[in-house]
Amino acid sequence: MQELIRVEQLSCRHGAVEALSEVNFSVSAGDYLGIVGPNGSGKSTLVRALLGLMPVSQGSVSLFGQPLARFDQWGRLGYLPQNLGPLNPSFPATVEEVVQLGLLASKGLPRRINRQDRQQVQQLLAQLGIDHLRRRMIGELSGGQQQRVMLARALVNRPQLLVMDEPTAALDPEMRERFYGLIAQMNREQGVTVLLVTHDTGTIGLYASKMLYLDKKVLFWGSFDQFCHSPEMAAFFGEHSQHLICHRH
Repeated sequence: MQELIRVEQLSCRHGAVEALSEVNFSVSAGDYLGIVGPNGSGKSTLVRALLGLMPVSQGSVSLFGQPLARFDQWGRLGYLPQNLGPLNPSFPATVEEVVQLGLLASKGLPRRINRQDRQQVQQLLAQLGIDHLRRRMIGELSGGQQQRVMLARALVNRPQLLVMDEPTAALDPEMRERFYGLIAQMNREQGVTVLLVTHDTGTIGLYASKMLYLDKKVLFWGSFDQFCHSPEMAAFFGEHSQHLICHRH
């Protein structure tokens, strides 16, 4: 399988504090990797480092076989960051227009939205349960609704790799399950590779194929079957908690 992400000996610092230490893992095409760990474990720092949004003190990152410093294919990647925060109520764009912006990056000049694009946007909004909001101004929506809009914006370009940092934090339980189902379907049926940071350790094993357990360094990286049968993970979590995470027993 094509390797989409390779991380080798990655270390990052926040001032004098080491946030990540000698992190190694890779993501292949078709993987669904859940990144989990306690608060302050460096999960969001890792995602930001992967995308070149913060400096790396040591090690290397490659995306789609290219060193991060020379990577120029951002249209192949969708990103949903953590904690977008409420948007300005006066922000002059509708839900439909915000999602359409996700299509423009891949278009040549002149960048224009056509009828097929509009149909694609409407279909995705319907999948996420927000089609009825498409004419509303983005700043008028609740935090959970805005999160779904930004998820649609990340998905609309049909990226090969989808990177999300705590995307379900502002969603209610019903929408959270719908979200997980949609992402799993995209991964399974469309081959979208998924990297998802989540605090939802007890749920991610139902959907993801692999797990990275992080606490400033990698404590586990592999499939959930490997996690389930790991004596080291049984000793670390206890057998009961281990199987609650992996959902294999």
